[in-house]
Amino acid sequence: MKKIILITAIALFSVFAFAAETNSTPQQIEAGYTAAIEGRTADILKVLALTDADKTVKVHDAIIAQYRALKAWHDENDAKLKASAKDTNVVAQIRATLKTIHDGFVTKLSESLAPSQVEQVKDKMTYNKVKVTYDAYCEIIPTLTDAQKAHILETLKTAREEAMDGGSADEKSAIFKKYKGRIANYLSKEGVDETKARKEWGAKQKDKAAAK
Repeated sequence: MKKIILITAIALFSVFAFAAETNSTPQQIEAGYTAAIEGRTADILKVLALTDADKTVKVHDAIIAQYRALKAWHDENDAKLKASAKDTNVVAQIRATLKTIHDGFVTKLSESLAPSQVEQVKDKMTYNKVKVTYDAYCEIIPTLTDAQKAHILETLKTAREEAMDGGSADEKSAIFKKYKGRIANYLSKEGVDETKARKEWGAKQKDKAAAK
């Protein structure tokens, strides 16, 4: 009986939450979005720890403007991309407009930030996936050569450039997943058995957990 009541309560909560969301006014939706991107931008600025007030304002405004530009682009083009998925020429033309937005943003950041700081912005906009993923490869496959590590890092940074423009966290993750597939192909050609390495690493983690 208690289980039925709990399930009913959860269902009702979901209904009410959905109703509240769908009944939001355009002003409320905009206010929520503004608060969200201001929060993301504040997190980035915290990492940068800028001491120049003018630079801080310029970087803040550039990041906010980029988030809005990306949202507008995805709102306008995502459906077009889906409908034209089989036409590579059309897809390329549409995505070229996104590259223009991307390049303009990086140029804007570079006016106020050092290259290493621009890297920090890129990392924060992509949830630090380059470092997290790269470190995982190095841990799971300790036999990687310096050349292989360099190739993996470069590939992940390429993924980051594309993921920066993703319209959602899921899209960013999907982009990194695509590039991890390319890394898998590269390692296979290099004679590295990634699947075996991951199994061995997983077994070691189980042994460590059991020892604790």
